[in-house]
Amino acid sequence: MTSNGEHGPSAGGLVVAKGSFAAMGGAERDLMRNLPAFARRFSVTVATLHPVPELESLCSELGIPLISPDEAWKMPTDALSTVLDSGNDTAAKAWQGCSGLAAVLATSDAVHLVSGDGSLALLEHLPDSVAVHLHLLEPHRGLHENVLHREIDGSPKRSLGLTSALLSRARRRDIEAIRGLTDRSCSAISGNSSYTAARIGEVYGVEAGVLLPSVVSDEFPAEAGLEEPSEIPDIANPYAVSVGRASWVKGAWETVSMLAGSGVSLAHVGGGAGEDLARLTQHAESCGVDLWIAPRLSSPEMAALMRGARAVVSMAHGEPFGLTPVESISVGTPALMVDEGGFRDTVIDGVNGRLLPRDDLGAWHSALEQVADDGTRTAWAESGRTRIAEMDLSPDAHCHRLESILHSL
Repeated sequence: MTSNGEHGPSAGGLVVAKGSFAAMGGAERDLMRNLPAFARRFSVTVATLHPVPELESLCSELGIPLISPDEAWKMPTDALSTVLDSGNDTAAKAWQGCSGLAAVLATSDAVHLVSGDGSLALLEHLPDSVAVHLHLLEPHRGLHENVLHREIDGSPKRSLGLTSALLSRARRRDIEAIRGLTDRSCSAISGNSSYTAARIGEVYGVEAGVLLPSVVSDEFPAEAGLEEPSEIPDIANPYAVSVGRASWVKGAWETVSMLAGSGVSLAHVGGGAGEDLARLTQHAESCGVDLWIAPRLSSPEMAALMRGARAVVSMAHGEPFGLTPVESISVGTPALMVDEGGFRDTVIDGVNGRLLPRDDLGAWHSALEQVADDGTRTAWAESGRTRIAEMDLSPDAHCHRLESILHSL
């Protein structure tokens, strides 16, 4: 069997599946970034319940079959559906209704399933003969943590105890699905960082390996490319950049609070709900922090924004991996990250960036002054690029790692 791109030998038929691409966040972009490498090595079919134009265009360009339902599935978000976990049930029906999926699964060697809304429901339809690799990007945080049940300022949306009790059925089913997967004769689970792998063990009581995400250096080059805009937005210098949807879990509120009195403005990339952005803007005004909320940016625009920044910062809570410091390091801008989660996989404190205690605002302000020094910026950029090269975060390396996992099955 030849690969989609007909480049070299094939490692067999591979179904790459994800419940939904609607969010088009880091997880979706990472998977799409890896599809060309997959197509050079495997005979790939992509399956999803909710495709997006970017995915459809990429699959067409690569000659990859794309399987999806006639009508895109959407995760129900009302309170009753969440409590009853009906989203999993509707996703299972949607997978069953995907024309041609059962036949493809029956003749494929393996499934590479990426976690997210609707993804785990596919497990109900997989034949025992197919090997399964689950790329579990994070344990379901809405079920196993409370950070998603807080307003942007950290206050609970409702009683956290009541919320946990109401979600007990969904939480039990989530644990059963993951443990059930490990009972299959040919299955493996990987986190996207050592932190995530450890969290999978804590939450589900199962062993997980690590499959790192990938970065295409051309998207965030060391030197400004021709497509990068020459002018930065109308924001006062010096400024820092934060990336992620405005929310408590991404640390947006705390980042604004931290910048108070530092003299550093903030460019927020990632949007958010209108009410949350309005509250964040009011909070910035009360803190005396100049805040610019970016529109949706292309990779060249993002690279230009980062390149002109004093630093890229994040106070995200338990970030599973975090592509932001890698992208920041790639363009040569210092990464100042909270000392938590997957940031510890990429940032070495004082060598290629800083890992800072969440509550030590003095340390954050000192770091913002430290990275104004050109010598520090140059040294950290060189060390950071060496670190990225050592981790080998290329799509080809990601594909080879996946192939090794599948061979082990």
